[in-house]
Amino acid sequence: MSMVGNHLEYCDRRFYELTVPIAPLETLHTGSRWAEGPVWIADGGYLIWSDIPNNRMLRWVPDLGVGVYRINANYSNGNTRDREGRLVSCEHGGRRVTRTEWDGRITVLADRYDGRRLNAPNDVVVKSDGSIWFTDPTYGILSDYEGFKAPQEQDGCYVFRLDPVTGDLRVVADDFVKPNGLAFSPDESILYVADSGATHDDNGPHHIRAFAVGDDGRLSRPRVFAEVSPGVPDGFRVDVEGNVWTSARDGVLCYAPDGALLGKILIPQMVSNLTFGGVRRNQLFITATSTLYTLNLGIAGAGRA
Repeated sequence: MSMVGNHLEYCDRRFYELTVPIAPLETLHTGSRWAEGPVWIADGGYLIWSDIPNNRMLRWVPDLGVGVYRINANYSNGNTRDREGRLVSCEHGGRRVTRTEWDGRITVLADRYDGRRLNAPNDVVVKSDGSIWFTDPTYGILSDYEGFKAPQEQDGCYVFRLDPVTGDLRVVADDFVKPNGLAFSPDESILYVADSGATHDDNGPHHIRAFAVGDDGRLSRPRVFAEVSPGVPDGFRVDVEGNVWTSARDGVLCYAPDGALLGKILIPQMVSNLTFGGVRRNQLFITATSTLYTLNLGIAGAGRA
């Protein structure tokens, strides 16, 4: 293991090709209570992220800085964009997944399953066929800090797939303790899902699992892809070569597609989530407790912005 500067830790030589050793870790903004859900808006050239306890969403614009994107954001958490470029958000406060239309209207995509309210949708990703996949742990209903304390109505914490055309909502995985971040491999043949159950149980899971994705949207052949330590995996993203960049207590871990730990970006605060962005999609944006950081990499993120 070797260090470059004070923020890059190398465990495998492959990590040198993915990073820029001289690139500084930059602080773009601080002052959130729990920063989460970053999403890059490529056609606008800016980043949006959630500040959950402050019940707002913030926006960073290069050369202009940070402003409030949305107040009374229903304690939004994870964010992404659909195939038409519209913002899709997980809301703790409304216990729902919503879409922001081009005219600013909010469309509710899912708020109930089997006639009962969802727990607190956490993170979300959209597949190339337009289907919306999201996780539904209970973090947003455990207290009044990140939502509204309320009893759990669902029998478990599930991973869901939503067909936005038909409205069909189905459970694709039901054996997680606290399903959290999720992302597809570049060819969408694999779905990675974090289980952060150790946040409320010392013996709980703190790993990322991988599933084979069928043409019909069903998941099969589950396996543990990586055990994340210290802390738990929260949000994560995949680059164009299939490497998984995930949050951890002390930074961002990078795993090769074969599960080998390649290296780490050390961050002064607990990391919650991250996303790729910038003109070439090789700029990593990292939300960590109260702060938004950025670091230029030697590789681009997979998918569209």
